[in-house]
Amino acid sequence: MTDRNSPTDNIKQSVRRATSDSRFERLARLGYAAKGLVYFIIGFLAAQAAFGTGGRTTDSSGALSTIVTQPFGKFLLFLVTIGIIGYVLLQIAQTILDPEHAGEKMDAKRIAQRVGYGFSALAYSGLALTAVKLIIGSGGKSGNATEDWTAQFLAQPFGRWLVGLAGVIVIGVGFYNLYQSYKAKFRRHLKLSQMSQAEQTWAVRLGRCGIAARSIVFVIIGIFLIQAAKLSDASQAKGFGEALAILAQQPFGSWLLGIVALGLIAYGIYSAIEARYRQIVR
Repeated sequence: MTDRNSPTDNIKQSVRRATSDSRFERLARLGYAAKGLVYFIIGFLAAQAAFGTGGRTTDSSGALSTIVTQPFGKFLLFLVTIGIIGYVLLQIAQTILDPEHAGEKMDAKRIAQRVGYGFSALAYSGLALTAVKLIIGSGGKSGNATEDWTAQFLAQPFGRWLVGLAGVIVIGVGFYNLYQSYKAKFRRHLKLSQMSQAEQTWAVRLGRCGIAARSIVFVIIGIFLIQAAKLSDASQAKGFGEALAILAQQPFGSWLLGIVALGLIAYGIYSAIEARYRQIVR
């Protein structure tokens, strides 16, 4: 009797063949670099706003809009778009193959991680689409995307519960990343043997500051998602840029925004380090 692979096995084999190509690794590394540039711009603009030298609080789409307005902006944004697509493909591969835990028993933590990879792929797919629209001149999507999808969920049966659950998950991700930052567990993803002691030290410092700053923004986003669910009001939902603006409105807001902004800049630089030293397991 001839053994036949299941459709799931066939998909995994196809993905594994695709990711085994060296070009996939180069594309994935470009993805980390592109993500780093986006976060660096978000942090830089927020820091300018905090220190009163211009700038503004914005999100990833706003960062792309900033890129396209620069000299040779469309060409640069084209390269960033290719990188974002590479990052999406990496997240899809991690969702399907879960290569970092291959052979291990499936548990709730692994399922949550794979779901997280899937959501990340979806989010960055939307960002890639925004970039393409900016390149061809049709404009990126304006407004609060978080508010838009929150409104769609609230219109569904049990929509308030779904939005509230999403808020709890986002807060959970934020606190989990804060823990990761404190323990510096992200080090295990780097090729430490190829790094000097100074490079390792700075990678840990930048990673800790950057991941912690991004986590704070996630927690704020999650809190307002819960508020939107509680009031059944999508306008209460806040995206990344709005969360940064809320920081600025608090007592000592300029200091708070400035600290987080510098952390996001650090995260952008750390992502560039990942582009060079990240272990691309596939």
